[in-house]
Amino acid sequence: MKKEIKDTIIVELGEKLKQYPHFYLVDLTGLDAEKTSDLRRKCFKNEIKMVVVKNTLLHKAFEASEIDFSPLYDCLKGNTAVMFANTANVPAKLLKEYKKEGIPALKGAYAEESIFVGADKLEELVAIKSKNELIAEVVALLQSPIKNVVSGLNAGGKVHGLLDAIAERNK
Repeated sequence: MKKEIKDTIIVELGEKLKQYPHFYLVDLTGLDAEKTSDLRRKCFKNEIKMVVVKNTLLHKAFEASEIDFSPLYDCLKGNTAVMFANTANVPAKLLKEYKKEGIPALKGAYAEESIFVGADKLEELVAIKSKNELIAEVVALLQSPIKNVVSGLNAGGKVHGLLDAIAERNK
């Protein structure tokens, strides 16, 4: 491969590392053409950008990055694809669907500014809450007391008795 092409690929990988806040390193060894196409479709549907890379070029892109990706260097063996995503747990959920088959296998990941190495980290990555999921939980928590007040008033409760009941719950 010509040096200019290699340099261009390294720069493009570096740009993707900056553009997407989360990425997964995945081993695709053993996927046939049909399953690879199926995986690519699912990635596209879930807004995941999957790129098959040469390990040496990805290693150089890691080295050029401002972030220390050195714990992931040992993952760069065999066939490697990178799954870039804006939401940390989306690739993990997709990989979990394939867990029974063992292919594709998680090598490592960079999610929520943390590095995860090894297939055994998949459950941790699935459990990461996205920003939207956290916001939804906070909204639900905030709505819960309001719903209690409204339902108490609708049931014919008196405001004084309702306030006493809420105060009791908070003790």
